[in-house]
Amino acid sequence: MKLNHCTKIVGEQVVLVPYRELHVRKYHEWMKSEELQMLTASEPLTLEQEYEMQKSWREDEDKCTFIVLDKVKFEDCSEEVDAMIGDTNIFITDKESSTGEIEIMIAEKYARGRKLGWEAVILMILYGINQIAIKNFEAKISMKNVISITMFQKLLFKETSRSEAFQEITLAKAVDDEWANWLETQYKYQIQPH
Repeated sequence: MKLNHCTKIVGEQVVLVPYRELHVRKYHEWMKSEELQMLTASEPLTLEQEYEMQKSWREDEDKCTFIVLDKVKFEDCSEEVDAMIGDTNIFITDKESSTGEIEIMIAEKYARGRKLGWEAVILMILYGINQIAIKNFEAKISMKNVISITMFQKLLFKETSRSEAFQEITLAKAVDDEWANWLETQYKYQIQPH
């Protein structure tokens, strides 16, 4: 999405940066993992396909993605690729109802269980509310991904459907002022040029 092409979100433990060509090789390596493919319901792509996907994320007006950086590691080395731990996305699935499907992936095992994904997804939801004007969020999650399901339930998402064929649960949350205000209290963050 061109909207976030030059945007960086600096949180307390994570930094979100636009998905750029320099990130593709590491992202491609992550997505060779059968575990990540299963947790994200993804199919492996060739490196060339991954570069094409990165371009579509940058150009398409219905897709917004950020690479999640470990802030401490990034401040130590100042190299985005070395600090990469995952990504977070919003697909605009219905423009009329301002509905966006949100995703989060923490690919680096050392970064899991440290609330980095929690912070990243909250920052992404706030970006979706404040910058993209999302009014309704959905999360489609593999039934095997209990950690993600639990996280979205803690974010007040409710199950709306389940697909046995795709082994997937859909959770949803409509944006309201009380929820948006609560999200704003969770982390201090700044949106900066990148």
